[in-house]
Amino acid sequence: MNKHLKHAALCAAAIATLGAALPCATQAATQAAAPKAEPAPAFTPPPADSIPDDEFGKMVRKGQDIFLHTGAYAGKYIGNDLNCVSCHLDAGRRAGASPMWAAYVLYPAYRAKNGHVNTLAERLQGCFRYSMNGAMPPADSQTIVALETYMYWLAKGAPTGVKLAGQGFPKLAKPAQKADYTRGQQVYEQHCVLCHGADGAGQHAGGKMVFPALWGDDSYNWGAGMHSVATAAAFIKANMPLSQGNTLTEQQAWDVAYFIDAQERPQDPRFNGSVEETRKKYHDSADSLYGLEVNGKVLGAHSTPAGGKLRKGS
Repeated sequence: MNKHLKHAALCAAAIATLGAALPCATQAATQAAAPKAEPAPAFTPPPADSIPDDEFGKMVRKGQDIFLHTGAYAGKYIGNDLNCVSCHLDAGRRAGASPMWAAYVLYPAYRAKNGHVNTLAERLQGCFRYSMNGAMPPADSQTIVALETYMYWLAKGAPTGVKLAGQGFPKLAKPAQKADYTRGQQVYEQHCVLCHGADGAGQHAGGKMVFPALWGDDSYNWGAGMHSVATAAAFIKANMPLSQGNTLTEQQAWDVAYFIDAQERPQDPRFNGSVEETRKKYHDSADSLYGLEVNGKVLGAHSTPAGGKLRKGS
């Protein structure tokens, strides 16, 4: 091989080697340049004793009263004895318990549940219809306006359109073992029955609910978000037993959520006369037990109609 040919061959080999290395080098450079995900901003709501002493403050306090004592201040719209604070703990202030300050800054928002962009008012109406097993207050009612005002005050100073640290319930990974009714019952009997009762009916004192019903006619209906096993498991892991959040294992949280949501409760208000069709349209998810057979019974097939006390006229 003459001198020129040898030089050309060496150049070709070098180019081929460089070409083979380029994809890896490019990938490494891309990975190095990829920005790290920014942590969710932290936020602390204003102190509970800092509500202003003016007309605006009066509406904030009204919203707080409705939130804490929903039956007493918005009874014409609720069909059970639950309060907003039953799920949104510490007056809607607690991170990891779907706090109101973190929800306020995310609306309006698209929701797959009803397939369109929801205002905050519509989101609150849904809570009354499903979680409270009741009726939707008009969007311009004092009930909705007061709750919106309370949420606005809680979120004072928070960035809007941003998911804040502590928003919603901390999502859990799928369990190592499939959620199980029998194991869940054992967890319930060991950790939950003292407050919520063997029959899941909760506890009352002086005619007022002290601990909420988890199933049965006085609980949330089949349309509520908490009927989702994944949602219930996330809430339970972070917050239950009360004041002892994050003491159950993730598997225990999944199991006891399955056990609770495998019990009968009031019918989904969207029920169209067929459990099968209602499941197909609104509950086509592995996290919903509605319309499935558990322990020989099809859940939803024997539910009492939605509406609870409102339906009964009491």
